[in-house]
Amino acid sequence: MDTGKFITVEGIEGVGKSTNIDRLMHNIEQHGHKVIKTREPGGTPTAEMIRGVVLGHADEPIPDIAELLLMFASRSLLVENVIRPALTAGTWVVSDRFVDASRAYQGGGRGVPMERVNLLADWVLGDLRPDLTILLDAPVETGLARAGHRGDPDRLDVEKVEFYHRVRETYLGLVAAEPERFVVVDASGDRDQVKVAIDAVAAVLLGEN
Repeated sequence: MDTGKFITVEGIEGVGKSTNIDRLMHNIEQHGHKVIKTREPGGTPTAEMIRGVVLGHADEPIPDIAELLLMFASRSLLVENVIRPALTAGTWVVSDRFVDASRAYQGGGRGVPMERVNLLADWVLGDLRPDLTILLDAPVETGLARAGHRGDPDRLDVEKVEFYHRVRETYLGLVAAEPERFVVVDASGDRDQVKVAIDAVAAVLLGEN
């Protein structure tokens, strides 16, 4: 049995990850593959509990290094209990954010040294790497304006705009460092334009082009 493919979708707030993940999964299913969706932080019962800690508004402050360690604790649970078993069984996995989010948010946004992030990534992931990472990219002001129309903001939604500029710049730096793994989709246009772009990415991924 062939192993499944692992696709991660990244981007700042308001770029339409949920909508476009659903579109991508539809394409994969139409091609005859079994596919599951997961998210970070979260994706397992215990990891979802960690998500509540990381994104919740508690009275106790969370130091940057604690935030990073919590993210990787959640990621370890997700990798070992969901992602690896699914891929081994031939199921494709699409994840709403993955390790690049820690590089962008905790590394770029918070300023945690990138070597610490990468050390944890090597330890937790082992040889697991995404087959493809889709970066949904839009100007920070565009993304935040869209995100402002959603429900109650979480702890990361209330950061200053400079934080998100650092996050976006880090994402784009990761693309420049690994162009063979990343596909950048312009998410600043309307939904139909982005949908066409996602369909094109799916066609290449599925061997239709």
